[in-house]
Amino acid sequence: MTSLAERLRARIAAEGPIGIDDYMAEANNHYYSTRDPLGVAGDFTTAPEISQMFGEMVGAALADCWLRAGAPDDAIFAELGPGRGTLAADALRVIRGAGFVGEVHLVETSPLLRAAQARLFPGATWHDRIDMLPARPLLLVANEFFDALSVCQWIGPEERRVTIVDDDFSFTADGPIREDSPARDAAAADLARHLARDGGVALIVDYGHDGAGAGDTLQAVRAHDYANPLADPGEQDITAHVDFAAFARAAGSVGASVSPLVSQGSWLERLGIAARAMALAATTPHRTAEIAAARRRLCDAAEMGELFKVIALRSPAWPEPAGFRA
Repeated sequence: MTSLAERLRARIAAEGPIGIDDYMAEANNHYYSTRDPLGVAGDFTTAPEISQMFGEMVGAALADCWLRAGAPDDAIFAELGPGRGTLAADALRVIRGAGFVGEVHLVETSPLLRAAQARLFPGATWHDRIDMLPARPLLLVANEFFDALSVCQWIGPEERRVTIVDDDFSFTADGPIREDSPARDAAAADLARHLARDGGVALIVDYGHDGAGAGDTLQAVRAHDYANPLADPGEQDITAHVDFAAFARAAGSVGASVSPLVSQGSWLERLGIAARAMALAATTPHRTAEIAAARRRLCDAAEMGELFKVIALRSPAWPEPAGFRA
């Protein structure tokens, strides 16, 4: 049993059942502070690790938006939960090519992941929270960041909580579940407030839904397979699908402009991933099959294309990024 599991058991014994949001926050804080979860040797693989094309499309969208906003020279690049820094490296290669020379700011709490990011961005500035970012226009991306923020679950008026039954972690109730995430709403509002006040644009990519009857979406992943979220707290990644309708309401309520919600596959295709795949294959013909497979994995409805969604937040003074309208 991990020390975290022992601490949670002691807390439940002393205080009674705890909220799923508390359980999830404790588990994920431990999980991300003690390992690199990415890649074949880790627990999951994200879009930037699949192909450079993903980060390049993000970079192209941010660079285009920055140029159409007048290329403000005080803008900064920022990423929430940058992992190993792969997405930031691919995106910045494109953004720098458009003339952007701004600073790099990364919101990351894991010491292990900060060390990996520092090898790519030795001049970066790190922050623990969104509201610590400097008061400057943002070119920001968040890929699979908001799904890891804590959720609460309700069965009618009763909050579903975590307790101990027969020496195992267990839920206090079962039945039709309504899910919400005050933590996610607060983070969306923090980001939107910054954009409304200081300018900029943010691209949010995550798996989720439009808020219509989603029910219980809590899940855990370990060694690239689904796991019981109540097993081995702190030893697996616990997430929940993003309610993008609630996300958009939280962002819009503090003055940010919000784009339509689109599927990842549609967004990437509208931005020109097909042309980028052809260009990459032309320069590295021995990788043609690999590049085509990566595009399918990112864009096809049966792969990541439909499950993952993209939404943009921006200052009302900035243009909407490309890719959100047919």
